[in-house]
Amino acid sequence: MRSIKTLLCLIFLSCPAAAQEGAALTARDMLTVTGRISRTNSGGEFRFDRATLEGLGVVKITTTTRFTDGRKMFEGVLLRDVLAHVGARGEWVRAQALNDYETMIPLSDLAFGPILALRMDGVELTARDKGPLWIVYPRDQFPDRLAGADQDEKWIWQLRRLDVE
Repeated sequence: MRSIKTLLCLIFLSCPAAAQEGAALTARDMLTVTGRISRTNSGGEFRFDRATLEGLGVVKITTTTRFTDGRKMFEGVLLRDVLAHVGARGEWVRAQALNDYETMIPLSDLAFGPILALRMDGVELTARDKGPLWIVYPRDQFPDRLAGADQDEKWIWQLRRLDVE
């Protein structure tokens, strides 16, 4: 009965319940982690929703970026905490964006404390503004190591997938 009700609501586009169900589907699959991991929750992969991500602990970093003006305050989850949560065992992470852009991040970068940013200057990141997840490095804390085009390619926005290799 519920699927018929949802279908009717979608047809008429006037039912808040149907809109909430669609939003829940998107939120449930905020980030997928695959590859060499020991903890899964969905067919050999781990799917994070916002609550699970934030449950790992939200941290703040303030830094400049090549992609924004001035110093920005980012809030998000440490990449190392995400990988620890899934029991990652590898040397690299292949990060993939919504538009299929990919970049490789060595796990040695975890020492710098990059985060999966959810907010910038207190505002939730959306797909229109580099979200809902953006890998952000504390560039200003390590200017000699994290500045430059070779490092900027790791700042992947609209992140949707991590594959541990």
